[in-house]
Amino acid sequence: MGLHERYARLLRNMPEVFMAGRKEREDEIRKQLSVLFDGMMKAVYKTEGAQLSIDILSTPQVREFIESHASVLDSSFEQVKMSDAMRKRLHRSDFIFSGIKTFHELNEAFPSLVDENGERKSFERFLNDVRSIDQTYNANYLRAEYNFVTASAEMAAKWEGFMQDGDRYHLQYRTQKDDKVRPEHAALDGVTLPPSDPFWAEFYPPNGWNCRCTVVQVRKSKYPATSHAEAMRLGDEALQRDSKGIFRFNPGLELKTVPDYNPYTIRRCRDCDINKRKFAFRPMNSLCEACAIINECYNDLSKSESAVVKKHYMREMEPLLTKKISVNGNGHPMSVGFSKYGNKHLYADTFGRSSVLTKDDLASLDSLLAGAKFIKKVSKSKPRRDRIERFYYYEAELHGRKVYLNVGETDIISRTGKIRHDRFLYSITDTIQ
Repeated sequence: MGLHERYARLLRNMPEVFMAGRKEREDEIRKQLSVLFDGMMKAVYKTEGAQLSIDILSTPQVREFIESHASVLDSSFEQVKMSDAMRKRLHRSDFIFSGIKTFHELNEAFPSLVDENGERKSFERFLNDVRSIDQTYNANYLRAEYNFVTASAEMAAKWEGFMQDGDRYHLQYRTQKDDKVRPEHAALDGVTLPPSDPFWAEFYPPNGWNCRCTVVQVRKSKYPATSHAEAMRLGDEALQRDSKGIFRFNPGLELKTVPDYNPYTIRRCRDCDINKRKFAFRPMNSLCEACAIINECYNDLSKSESAVVKKHYMREMEPLLTKKISVNGNGHPMSVGFSKYGNKHLYADTFGRSSVLTKDDLASLDSLLAGAKFIKKVSKSKPRRDRIERFYYYEAELHGRKVYLNVGETDIISRTGKIRHDRFLYSITDTIQ
């Protein structure tokens, strides 16, 4: 079954809702992508040979198109609250998906370079002949993709919140309970299981294009768990039309807006080393080669963007370097400051060590430290290159949740043997041992 036939089946009877209530924004996106599509076709027109070179994916015109398409998908969840680490992984997913999709567009456009007699067409004729490709991929298909990414990102953010409570609560599947709900999804309404149940790895929403289902936390005492076997049976029935198993994924678990196996990829992509972030990777076909190049493009882009972002926030933290905060140091007052080394470590904490701390909190950490409560003092357990001898741990509240501040202390010995202590805020985490 070809790509377009697969998509036709997947989108059958699905409403075309794209950026509901924002027609002007949709028109703006279409115009932007169409202009970039034309530029990308110029790159195709310049190619020589009987086959399209995979290296075209690295050209500026194609990379700009991929980046713009990915940014459209990214915009669907820019207002959704989630950790920076989660957002970064979802952005990566959008980029890879956009790149593979673009690869298909390029392959479909390439044969149109020549006419029925094998003669190369003029650029104007070639561009006119491939306009339908732009319309199909970047208008018709993009509607469903945008909505799916929106739902995936929202559910990934919810999953991240659920994981903070572990199995303390059950999770319950819920539909919108209106006449638009698909009968097979309606059967899942009320399924209740702990987050650790394997059911959620396969049947966590969204379970199809334009799926509006959701999951909520419920008290175990009020909502008993559904039989695992019964839940799996209902899940299989709900996705029986998804014969390829494309929608059997959990965006929060996999940290992706779109599963590795989707209309633009093949089943083998589910177990691919590169999608599992492994370094050993051997391309099996042109799709694999394209995926490898797209991943390289993302890594290059990510490094460049990360450097710019880091420089911005480190500059915002510079005023902290002159500040000293008086805190309780295990029963006696002591002064704590900030250092360039510590600030770099605090910046890194926003990428995973704390799911609460955000980059926008960094510039005001002096206020957070000033209101923190002393917990304990711990000596180093092994030699350290940064010369920190001991740590002081503090508890504070940030965004309505507890976080733990880690103050490092070094010993500075003068020529006369006198010891002076230097203290700086070193780390912020969600838990302490």
